[in-house]
Amino acid sequence: MKMYIIVRDDIPLGFAMVAVAHASLAGYLRFQETAEVKEWLSGPFFKAVCKVNAKLVEDHVVLTESVLDNQEVAIVFKPRHEWPKMFKFLRLYRDVTPA
Repeated sequence: MKMYIIVRDDIPLGFAMVAVAHASLAGYLRFQETAEVKEWLSGPFFKAVCKVNAKLVEDHVVLTESVLDNQEVAIVFKPRHEWPKMFKFLRLYRDVTPA
């Protein structure tokens, strides 16, 4: 079982990290009573954070950032066993900022 969190590819890193934290909690709160989330929480509860700019599949929560004029910054999807094929091709979120 895996939960996907999608972060817009044009969001600054600091806001992206806050969005990921909020998305994880929002996804849990929205779907906590579903069988999928209960199974996911029994472990191990994997999450994949990807960097993209799209709305994709049902059973998701869209997060906005007030500091960015309520711009949509992330989407979290309910955990599931089977994902649409295109999820296999999403880029994982990696910070490429020089250290």
